Amino acid sequence: MRIRPAHPADLPALLEIYNDAVVHTTASWDLLPWTPVEHAEWYATKAEHRHPILVAEAEGEILGYAGYGPFRAKAGYAATMEHSVYVRPSSQGKGVGRSLLVAIIEAARANGVHALIGGLSADNDVSMALHSSLGFVEVGRLPEVGRKFDRWLDLVLLQLIL
Repeated sequence: MRIRPAHPADLPALLEIYNDAVVHTTASWDLLPWTPVEHAEWYATKAEHRHPILVAEAEGEILGYAGYGPFRAKAGYAATMEHSVYVRPSSQGKGVGRSLLVAIIEAARANGVHALIGGLSADNDVSMALHSSLGFVEVGRLPEVGRKFDRWLDLVLLQLIL
């Protein structure tokens, strides 16, 4: 497996991975799958603002991806970014998520980011443990601020000072 920057040709695979998370998990709180146009706009915005998207690839297959973008829109938050990691279901539990999260942390450090924030659903025990193992600490918990699959979801905010 190698970690590399995403290219436009990777977009169909990234969209497939993301939409699987939308439909089947609480890793994303989107309720409907994204269209290819929405996904291309997301990619273009990341590229325009030089926010990295990294992919994990093995034998020509995209196993997962990670990226970061603004935490909040106000200028005072410019050195704080919120990250995301998504892994293809068949690649979960094999170290892909850890490799991607380590790589996005390294990219953030190299780009002068001061703090990384992860917004996780409180029921995502695997991601919570992964983040904790890499030094993220819980800094906030917002009960019942999201709703998906006919149930209320708690948002947990995790932070890593770089």
